[in-house]
Amino acid sequence: MSRLASHSSALASVAATFSLLLALSNSVVAAQLIGQPEAGSTAAPAREPPTPAADDTKLRICASAKQLPYSAQDNSGFENKIAAVVAKAMGREPVFVYADKPAIYLVRDWLNKNKCDVVIGLDTGDQRVLTTKPYYRTSYVFITKKDKNLDIRSWNDPKIKSLGHIVVDLGSPSEAMLKQINLYADNMAYLYSLVGFRSPRNEYVQIPPERMVAEVHNGGADMAAAFAADVARYVKSDPTLKMVAIKDDATRSDGEKLPQQYDQSMGVRLGDTRLLTQLDVSLAKAALQIDAILRDEGIPVVQALK
Repeated sequence: MSRLASHSSALASVAATFSLLLALSNSVVAAQLIGQPEAGSTAAPAREPPTPAADDTKLRICASAKQLPYSAQDNSGFENKIAAVVAKAMGREPVFVYADKPAIYLVRDWLNKNKCDVVIGLDTGDQRVLTTKPYYRTSYVFITKKDKNLDIRSWNDPKIKSLGHIVVDLGSPSEAMLKQINLYADNMAYLYSLVGFRSPRNEYVQIPPERMVAEVHNGGADMAAAFAADVARYVKSDPTLKMVAIKDDATRSDGEKLPQQYDQSMGVRLGDTRLLTQLDVSLAKAALQIDAILRDEGIPVVQALK
């Protein structure tokens, strides 16, 4: 799953807060939206479809049909490959349940509706789900042209302010840091031009990772800042580019740390402790194969500080 805004759990928290405020301000409308009877009504609540019977011979994997490099209908995403080796370690057949929406919607619209049983590549501790032990940790990275000889490894490096355009994910820690160092105004029109000036206030909008890398290659941007797993495949295939891990020393204006490194886990429905335990055991069994997939993808793995 792609790393979404300031990561998926943060977006889920915002969405939950909005829903709560809506319910408090207009209980009748909110009740209609979620399919519940309004206050005082005797109407029976709408019933969810029955949960399918457990099938221990298969692992139903929630996946986006068009979200490379993570997932694709032809199973060419690196998360498809990781899910397949973990299912094999469990002694199960991997069954991908493909969604026609971006991966950010997998938990709400697929996992929680019992259409599938596990989501790959969530931030460890995502509160919408139960998360496994992390199976890798990686960071945000800076991407530049090799021939520019830029050695920038921290958002605190003053050389950043001498650069031209910097391309970042909308809603990401990188966008937050661009604002923090007072370069957002200089880049805003450029960034929105890459998404056809669509507003993320009204819809899920992201700059495709391959487009971010291409902007640096073509000279549209002097540097990109992106989550390594998003862009590693494209940087690896371009010998003119280099990618370096961003030092984990970024802070907001209020002094709060803005992490540049994230643990990645699999997620199951809240309460599904049985499957969670099975996945943890199988992740350990498949660790060497997972490491090989990450190396082949070009994703730099970092170690958490003790």
